[in-house]
Amino acid sequence: MKIEDGIKLDFSDVLFRPKRSTLSSRREVSLTRTYKFKHSQQEYTGVPIMAANMDGVGTLAMAEALSKYDLFTCLGKNYDSGGLEWYDGTVDWNNVAISTGTSDKDFTKLVNMIEHYPFKYICIDVANGYSEHFGAFVAKVREKYPTHTIIAGNVVTADMTQELILNGADIVKVGIGPGSVCTTRIQTGVGYPQLSAIMECSDAAHGLGGHIIADGGCTCPGDVAKAFGAGADFVMLGGMLAGHDEGGGEVKDGTVTFYGMSSDTAMNKHHGGVADYRSSEGRTVKVPYRGPVENTVKDILGGIRSTCTYIGASELKHLSKCTTFVRVNNQFNNVFSGAK
Repeated sequence: MKIEDGIKLDFSDVLFRPKRSTLSSRREVSLTRTYKFKHSQQEYTGVPIMAANMDGVGTLAMAEALSKYDLFTCLGKNYDSGGLEWYDGTVDWNNVAISTGTSDKDFTKLVNMIEHYPFKYICIDVANGYSEHFGAFVAKVREKYPTHTIIAGNVVTADMTQELILNGADIVKVGIGPGSVCTTRIQTGVGYPQLSAIMECSDAAHGLGGHIIADGGCTCPGDVAKAFGAGADFVMLGGMLAGHDEGGGEVKDGTVTFYGMSSDTAMNKHHGGVADYRSSEGRTVKVPYRGPVENTVKDILGGIRSTCTYIGASELKHLSKCTTFVRVNNQFNNVFSGAK
């Protein structure tokens, strides 16, 4: 048994320290970023905020709505070719990822989907990215699709971030337990404070030419800004995008049901129940019905622009370089610099 006694932080433990700025208006801030990915060699240009691959969030309708603002969507893992055939909208394939698990059945479905639709991004998603099987699956997909951009996760430590990148991942999803409908920390005692995980994993990824997604824990625009300030290349949102028309959930008494993908609700819906060798690691909640997602998107983007004006970052890519976080909720009120 071993204890790491260094301070680890969540979003609520810090605030941005304001700095003198030459910016006179939020209008002057650019949130668009361009990345070139290590293995696929593809380039991405857009606002690097992602809808999570969850029921009620990672939908085709959400992808269409978010793409108007150059935001990205990871479709839910339960989409198949039939789920795409009925859709009569317009999907921007530069802003959408197909999601998959790691079973043989998942791999067969992935191959079928890519044969029929022009996906450029593959999101390999499991709750526990620390198994050898997961790393081997990432390598298998990389061998099959050398020019596709691969997203893989979830992990929370530098060593596994590096291993996934070396196995072929272009972007690593970072976060275990911080999501609003995730109970992994309660059910298993496993996790890592999200802000510190972002800082450590981004440093590890960037050293190898890779990228990371901060996945989970954001409850307001300020948290999204903090994730970028800590070094995240992308920020993935679930609960903040739940309850909107584009999620497709039934509205009842002014609320919409939202649930984690390891919850009883999700397991019953997609897998016929919770297997007897495991327990649920997600919760089911009622969230307020919020109408079209457009207003929420504008609120998030406006909040990040405002952060940038407070700390003197004219572009999103400068945000982490301009960041100094102030610790506020711990024993000591030290000031420390954010991601470099």
